[in-house]
Amino acid sequence: MHLLSRFGLGATASLLLLATSRVHAQSVPAPNLDLSSLGDVTIAGNFDAIAVYTSIGQQQGFDSNGTQSIFSALPNGAYNILASTDASISAMCPLLTQDGSLSGLVVGGNFTSMGGVPAQSVAILNTTTLEIEPIQGVEGIVTALYCDQDTETVYVGGAFEAQNSSNAIAWRSGGFASLPFAGFDAPVSSITRAPNGHIVFGGSFSGLGNISSTALTNPESQAINLGSANIVAQGNTTRAGLGDPRSIVCPSNNSDSSTTFLLADNTPGSWSAQLAFGFEPTRLRLWNTNFEGRGTRTWRFTAHPINGIMNFTYTDPATGQRAFCDARCPLPQDSSEPFQDFFFVNLVGMNSFTIDISDWYGSGGGLDGLELFQNDIFSYAIEAFSDPVCATEGARSDATATGPWFTTPSRESVSDYLTAVVGPTTVDSTSIVFEPDVQRSGNYSVVVYTPGCIQDSSCSARAIVNISVSLTADAADPFTTQLFQTNNFDKYDSVFQGYVDAVSSTFRPSVTITASGLQSDQLIVASRIKFSFISSTGGLNGLFDYDPNSDEIDIDFSQSAINNAGMTLQPNAHILALTTVGDTIYAAGRFQDGVFENIMAFADNNATSLSGGGLNQAVTAMYSTDDFLYVGGNFTNTNQGDIQGINNVASYDISSNSWVALGAGLDGSVDAVVPMQLNISQGQSETVIAFSGSFNQIESSNSNPAIRASGLAIWVPSRNAWLGSLDDVPRQALAGQLYAATFLPNDTWVGAGTLRSLGLAISGAAGMSSADGETILRSLPISIESGPGSSSSRKRAILDSQNITGVTGGAHYTGNGQNVTIFGGHFSATATDGSTIENLMFLNGSNNNLVTGPPTGLDAESTILTLAVAGDLLWAGGNLTGRVNDATIAGLVVYDLTTAAYRNVQPASLEGDDVVVNAIAPQSGTSAVYVGGSFLRTSQDLSCPSVCMYDSATSQWNTVGTGLDGVVSDLYWQNDKTLLATGNLSVSGNSTSLARYDVEEQEWTEVSNSAIPGPVSAFGPASEDATEMWVAGTATNGSTFLVQIGRDHSHPVIDTFGSGTTIQGLQVMPLSQQHDATDFLDRDRALLVTGKLNITGFGSAAAALFNGTVMQPFILASTDDGEPGSINQVFSSRPNTQRSNNRGHSRGIAVLVALCAALGTIFLIILIGIILNRIQRRRAGYKSVPSVAYADKHSNIHRVPPESLFGNLGAKSPTAPTV
Repeated sequence: MHLLSRFGLGATASLLLLATSRVHAQSVPAPNLDLSSLGDVTIAGNFDAIAVYTSIGQQQGFDSNGTQSIFSALPNGAYNILASTDASISAMCPLLTQDGSLSGLVVGGNFTSMGGVPAQSVAILNTTTLEIEPIQGVEGIVTALYCDQDTETVYVGGAFEAQNSSNAIAWRSGGFASLPFAGFDAPVSSITRAPNGHIVFGGSFSGLGNISSTALTNPESQAINLGSANIVAQGNTTRAGLGDPRSIVCPSNNSDSSTTFLLADNTPGSWSAQLAFGFEPTRLRLWNTNFEGRGTRTWRFTAHPINGIMNFTYTDPATGQRAFCDARCPLPQDSSEPFQDFFFVNLVGMNSFTIDISDWYGSGGGLDGLELFQNDIFSYAIEAFSDPVCATEGARSDATATGPWFTTPSRESVSDYLTAVVGPTTVDSTSIVFEPDVQRSGNYSVVVYTPGCIQDSSCSARAIVNISVSLTADAADPFTTQLFQTNNFDKYDSVFQGYVDAVSSTFRPSVTITASGLQSDQLIVASRIKFSFISSTGGLNGLFDYDPNSDEIDIDFSQSAINNAGMTLQPNAHILALTTVGDTIYAAGRFQDGVFENIMAFADNNATSLSGGGLNQAVTAMYSTDDFLYVGGNFTNTNQGDIQGINNVASYDISSNSWVALGAGLDGSVDAVVPMQLNISQGQSETVIAFSGSFNQIESSNSNPAIRASGLAIWVPSRNAWLGSLDDVPRQALAGQLYAATFLPNDTWVGAGTLRSLGLAISGAAGMSSADGETILRSLPISIESGPGSSSSRKRAILDSQNITGVTGGAHYTGNGQNVTIFGGHFSATATDGSTIENLMFLNGSNNNLVTGPPTGLDAESTILTLAVAGDLLWAGGNLTGRVNDATIAGLVVYDLTTAAYRNVQPASLEGDDVVVNAIAPQSGTSAVYVGGSFLRTSQDLSCPSVCMYDSATSQWNTVGTGLDGVVSDLYWQNDKTLLATGNLSVSGNSTSLARYDVEEQEWTEVSNSAIPGPVSAFGPASEDATEMWVAGTATNGSTFLVQIGRDHSHPVIDTFGSGTTIQGLQVMPLSQQHDATDFLDRDRALLVTGKLNITGFGSAAAALFNGTVMQPFILASTDDGEPGSINQVFSSRPNTQRSNNRGHSRGIAVLVALCAALGTIFLIILIGIILNRIQRRRAGYKSVPSVAYADKHSNIHRVPPESLFGNLGAKSPTAPTV
């Protein structure tokens, strides 16, 4: 079984069967090919998966680049992408109203956009209209979702901050709903609903967030650096030294401020600051002035860019009571405190603000100082944004950049940031180290901010960065992880949650960003990092039972059996998966206590262990269906070691309380277990289980061999077997992995991840047929694997040296009652007897599809580029080397199909630089075989550059004219005496792409055509004598050209192919339905273009059909590494004979034919008139005059004078003359 899946940074692939769904994509018009006259049609190329293009959105190849998609399945096995994200998707759930209707599909992950819409970590997808509704306010990663239909509430879990909560929050239509607790002190991994309606959270937390200690009034805060801001004022005084608005920034923390800012006398005014970064202030500190009795009495704070007036709470110094204000906040002038603190009621992001002074003491308003604080601790890549220089409480937050960093403006990001372009010589010397000012030890959430790539057009240059975190003084090694920086918009990654030591004289917490070095050149960015203090109630250990009907949380957690069960586990338990089956909750993860090992169950208010004492290592994911619980992780047996074959996957039979092995398991860990819906038999859709993870194969068990399954494996419950072991199931090649899946109310399956169907899992060659306008692909009874690339010049890409793998072409042999299909290229295959075949293979349909290869002789590194059958001989050309019958082989070899052996006498080897034979053209009715390619002479020193003729009767090479030079890509007989050559040629020193050889004159002539802009690498006749043809190649400017050539015209097809296109084959094919009339093709014909195509407006394809108007993608192909595949040739058992004249006669011939037809018609009319006249005369009594020997002509004239003979011609009723 092939696998083409991708997990994290790796790529793999898998064979799966066709899937069905009620969701349909927009179909494309049928190709309407009519292949009935061609016999057996075969596609040859370099591919491991192949599909007919049938639906809009269907694509070739696989390259996620960190992106993921939400998709539904189509009846043909392809997947319809509903929306794509710029990063990972971790969870999905359908949000249903109480009446059962679908409000939308809730999606969570680590993305910053969905469907091109900015959406941070969580959003709602309308599966009907495909509209995206972002849920704003989450900063971090969402890893768990639960949609509660009874309350129409979405419970969100992960590693994030939202409003005043961390790691967990609830959402209802219209916005976030307050929970009676402020989340958790560590990430949430899973959420489920208990049978009693409670919501159960699982994760790595040890307590709830404490609302009072995480509120905006928390005095543990960091000053926002206003020193780098652009500060202006309006209405300020003109008195010297008193009107400067910057003078009150960053005052000293004592009662005697030495700075004063005044407004003009009796004038309202304002003080504004514009910063180069965004911030969320939690506290404002103001020093009022008392200069000459002046001072500010009332003021307001306006945040920009939202232009909103902020609400505050403060302590009234007169009463000591808590008070509120907004548009007219008071500021006392005479107080025992030198300053007054105002706490923001709402957490609002801003990058500038204005303080408006509306009333004053004395003659005018003024201030002696102003400071802003935020609860979180930031360290900015641009040092000027970190703590102000005047900060007096401990060390300042700092950042040290090493390497070629430069400043990039914020544009749409939260702040200006640093950018570096890292190459091989600078990857080890470029880094940035953030050192935040952590003044208090405790639990913190560490968040790394990454600016979006769309704003600076750097998406294609970005990749992965390394994150190294040093947080405690006694840690032996720093914690490391990797992050994608390919996010479209600003992203917030929570890279750590846990204990952090405070700054000391010997230690500072730090976060270091470096390039991953996974690509030679990489652009990396650095903005800022944040440390958020997390206060906790304690009393929990990975599990929390929440009653949504309660408005308060009882911190006596012992009242819940679920909470109690968590506390009985050893500390630091990690609950990674939760699921509810009937009246039982199953919890799995990484935990133990001697009774519960990594998985346990809750039923009837009791916690119980599963059979075998649980599993011996961590369980990371679960899914239940019918009466079985499927689990995945990195375990190898039960805790008691009593079950064989439980390797990283297992199922638990709930009815019998026993573990069941899935074959012998997988050879690596599993990260996701989700359902899929597939057709297994008789068109019936059923649920199968998809395992995704870091494994390479399904382990061998009993008589079943190991199956390649790197990263994606499918278990079929109805067959109790892995999908790859089922030979009676049509197999589909899938690329990517499946991270989340769910069912909508109409039982439509929806999945999320990098999964993509690449078509039928077929390598190298496939059969093709047509029916009712549709094209059908099928596998052949052969087993081909692409070999390592050959360094020869590809047949069709005559200018480039490229690696060649796969099947390059084929031929059919039907002599002696045989039906043999012949394949050539650079590949390995398996013969019927189990032996290995290299590069040349025979499929004998007349002998039970026997698969054989030739005898030894050709080197395994050889590549066959062209095949031709003449009589009972097979001629194979290409980049061939070896020894056959003690003869050196170079470029050409001959195989006797009657003896199934190489011919005893082989052609003398060809010589030259990089000898390659690209074309073989036997001359009909003769023993001559013409060979074209790149060579100069034979080993017998016979000069025959580019084209040489071998006479099989005399076993001798012969020169083919003189004056031709270059590389020949194709040869075609226009008639018995004229041979057409295409390629990169010259005739007598004149460059040309076409040349014609006259066999009788033994002379080459140049065929000039200004419409051909470069060497021809692909050729296809459009008429039997190729007076009309199609040619393609690469122009001198590097673009791909396609030109139709006629007797007196040339029509280029413009703006059709993009860069990277290599056209390898052109064939005019018959159609079952006519298209609109064009100048290019007859209405019942289409041009089949094959190769490695980049079609403008579409992308990669292996074949396309051109109807004279539109270049329609036809066949998509992919290789086993997920890259786009190619089709080298389409060949058939019956020749694809073109019409003798495909485009009608020239104007001169038409006129001549019309003239002849007119003359013939006139002659016929005259003839009919003569006949009718004779009949009339006979009826009128005319008789033949007897033959009389005229002795005297003149005497007869006297007997019948002329006037008597012609006198009655004008009579209406002539009578017979009297003689």
